Amino acid sequence: MPIQAVEPRRLYRQIADQLRQLIDAGEFAVGDRLPTERELADQLGISRPTVREALIALEVEGRIRIRVGSGIYVTEPPRAEIMTAEMDEGPFELLRAREFIEGAIAAEAALHVRPIDIEHMDDVLRRMEDIPHPTRMTIALDREFHTMVAGILGNAVLVRCIGELFDQRMNPYFERLSSYFENRESWRAAAEEHRAVRDAIAAREPERAKAAMQKHLRQSQLRFSRNFGERSSAREVAGTKDRTQRWEPVLGKTDAQTKKA
Repeated sequence: MPIQAVEPRRLYRQIADQLRQLIDAGEFAVGDRLPTERELADQLGISRPTVREALIALEVEGRIRIRVGSGIYVTEPPRAEIMTAEMDEGPFELLRAREFIEGAIAAEAALHVRPIDIEHMDDVLRRMEDIPHPTRMTIALDREFHTMVAGILGNAVLVRCIGELFDQRMNPYFERLSSYFENRESWRAAAEEHRAVRDAIAAREPERAKAAMQKHLRQSQLRFSRNFGERSSAREVAGTKDRTQRWEPVLGKTDAQTKKA
């Protein structure tokens, strides 16, 4: 068997592994409230989005339950291990990549847009306004808009690339994250951002189109970064701090702790 290269595990997966090990070791019992997202990020010295990705992965596995407005709780592990396909990239890493790539595409699209392209963008935006949000149809139209912008360049490879990047959100991790933060208001904001992209491309202003697309995808990251809304009494906070101190020596450094998430 040939020797294969060893790829480093993504940081959020390392964090999920360590938290899972602590739960399995009894540091947190079923029903216990974990430290808040902010406390975990401070303790580990990493960004809150990375912690959030780790928590979402654990929730998909059935190891924890995130209760918006209350906290993060350990749950009874499932009888049969839930097997989920591991993502190499987390949702926030994906959105950051799209921000960079699609911003450049939007700028180029503004230089090549035709009247028929503008009509097609208007049609998608109009259809998005006519349906309730969020639904699978909403997501399909969102995908259609982004691939349509890439299609203005007449390059099938770019269209496929953008479609495949978008399709990575159709996984258990991204869907669980979306369930907490996507609603009618968030989709209305996204529709307005789409409109700004359309207007900039139609005006044939590349820098404005790039900025509008990047803003849209940056705002998507911010929407997914809102606080889970943990609220706790002073007694609960004190209890959490005690548990944090208890598991601090157990939680070893990650392979990439010195890196910024």
